[in-house]
Amino acid sequence: MSLQDFQLELLAPARTADIGIEAVNHGADAVYIGGPGFGARSSADNSVADIARLAHHAHRFNSRIFVTMNTILRDDELEPARQQAWQLYEAGVDALIVQDMGLLAIDMPPLQLHASTQTDIRTPEKARFLQDVGLSQIVLARELTTQQIAAIRAATDPEKCTLEFFIHGALCVAYSGQCYISAAHTGRSANRGECSQACRLPYQVVDDKGRFVAHDKHVLSMKDNNQSENLAALVDAGIRSFKIEGRYKDMGYVKNITAHYRKLLDRLIEDRQDSDQPLARSSSGITTFTFEPDPNQNFNREFTDYFVQGRQIDIGAFDSPKNPGQTIGFVTKVNTDSVELELNDRNQALSNGDGLCYYDLQKELVGLAINRAEALNAAKGLWRVFPKDPLPGLKDLRKGVEVNRNRDVNWTRVLDKKSSDRRIGVWATLQQTARGIALTLTDEDGFVGTAQTDLRPEPAKDPAAADASNRTQISKLGATIFEATSADVTGAKGLFVPASVLNPLRREAVEALERARAAGFQRLTPTPPVEPPVAYPEGTLSYLANVFNQAAHGFYAKHGVKVIAPAYEAVEELGEVSLMITKHCVRFSLSLCPKQAKGVMGVQGQVKAEPLQLINGKEKLTLRFDCKPCEMHVVGKMKTSVANQSRQELLEAAQGVPMAFHKTRPRQEFGH
Repeated sequence: MSLQDFQLELLAPARTADIGIEAVNHGADAVYIGGPGFGARSSADNSVADIARLAHHAHRFNSRIFVTMNTILRDDELEPARQQAWQLYEAGVDALIVQDMGLLAIDMPPLQLHASTQTDIRTPEKARFLQDVGLSQIVLARELTTQQIAAIRAATDPEKCTLEFFIHGALCVAYSGQCYISAAHTGRSANRGECSQACRLPYQVVDDKGRFVAHDKHVLSMKDNNQSENLAALVDAGIRSFKIEGRYKDMGYVKNITAHYRKLLDRLIEDRQDSDQPLARSSSGITTFTFEPDPNQNFNREFTDYFVQGRQIDIGAFDSPKNPGQTIGFVTKVNTDSVELELNDRNQALSNGDGLCYYDLQKELVGLAINRAEALNAAKGLWRVFPKDPLPGLKDLRKGVEVNRNRDVNWTRVLDKKSSDRRIGVWATLQQTARGIALTLTDEDGFVGTAQTDLRPEPAKDPAAADASNRTQISKLGATIFEATSADVTGAKGLFVPASVLNPLRREAVEALERARAAGFQRLTPTPPVEPPVAYPEGTLSYLANVFNQAAHGFYAKHGVKVIAPAYEAVEELGEVSLMITKHCVRFSLSLCPKQAKGVMGVQGQVKAEPLQLINGKEKLTLRFDCKPCEMHVVGKMKTSVANQSRQELLEAAQGVPMAFHKTRPRQEFGH
């Protein structure tokens, strides 16, 4: 095995280049960010110039920049996408994250291509196929267990393909790339970066006899992903890239969560130093922080580790898709313009600008933002707060209500400031030469920067003091990205070298080291596709394959697929189809699963999972349950008005030529 087999990559998100720079500063080995277009977060685009600035900063630490180009593309978008890819290559990015296989069939720059979460990688067969067609890194479905991940690792080659996995952030309830509710109801396609998030809405759940099973529950809304306790197990299963979700998230989130996982991964690397398979960071430097990372401080819907350790019943955030925060105390009195609270922890305090919340009688979160906070008796945890909003509008606020804090303004202020230092270790050596004096800096990656002066030093009157002073001067690297782990002056022992000489010498040596690092930086090598072309695991593709252009069609045909239907966005699936496929099961989460009923007194014979219906206003969806693979399908059809509008937009984009490339429409039935 190569060294790369044991390198761990912490992959952080960035909405902007400035956030990306802070992700690097807080320990990210790689950052993923949207480019000018074609990214699956439509409002998180960045200019090529900004990405070049981010790449330059990241490469100083040997961190990598991955740009998302992970929407499915129309035929008229392929050429602009190709041009953008080349611009990003020239800007110095290290890889492109893609969903559309059409990009593998056109003239792309010599960049690594990584498989987006939208490619829905759940099986060893699909993972091996994507590796063999040239994907150098693939992010596996969030729904997999460690056993399933290990099976995929066994079927793939770590020399060719790195396995990536989401370890934190918001969870999409659908298998990624397999949700079309937004496209069907609004014309905004999740596969084109415009999801309307129907999964976060409240629904009435009705059974096949019209009886209410759940009332105004967010039954498709998941808690947030948190794999803090599973990192070692994921490493053992074969994961090498640990991905944080959040290209819409703010600076504070990225700083905090990146720091949190940096510390956990560093601890894991340290714990396995002496093992037969030692781990290492995939980039350079050690990061320190001015704060103690805490994932609970950022927006979250409470946490779950989802399916990594098997199916769990409490993965849903059914009461509210909002951030409930952390319990802080309870209401003792409601006044006309203020609320009195008793805090659970007497060491805690409230501040002007804090955000509080509580659940009303319908279990919906109500915000209670603090305009002004007063300590009535801080030692006893007694406080009075004056809300920003009028008290009569705060529904069901009363004595005894438990109160959470979901925004700590003091915490926010800490992260608004400089909150980390990332330094690359160097060995500094001062020595006398035939010409005068030389300073050599050798960094942890083996790069060297040297500077010398013709000034001939003189013996010092106090040799010990001179050595100490010289050692201190050559170690002063505070304004740089370097940190002296040792300073050797034995080659200039007992010599007096003025600080006015050592200071510019040190700056020149640092500049030389930076140049050496930049010159020695190596771009990632793309994985060549296997020749002759390998066969795709299936011979027929339905709309679920998201084929939206002729290049993608040609790609799959080249790999042996005989019948290829166009993507759902091509507006050819007008009847009822699966608009979402998910491992989450509403019946299981509501304790109505037939498998849960086995062995229960009074339950006789086979209990069928009859369909349920979801209702939100005029919108109605059917839940069907495929119990063999333990999956749920959300079934519905495209609105006529949406179909007409989408079809018109497609015709305009294609200049009147409709998309049509399948020979025979693949039959797509529930459960297949």
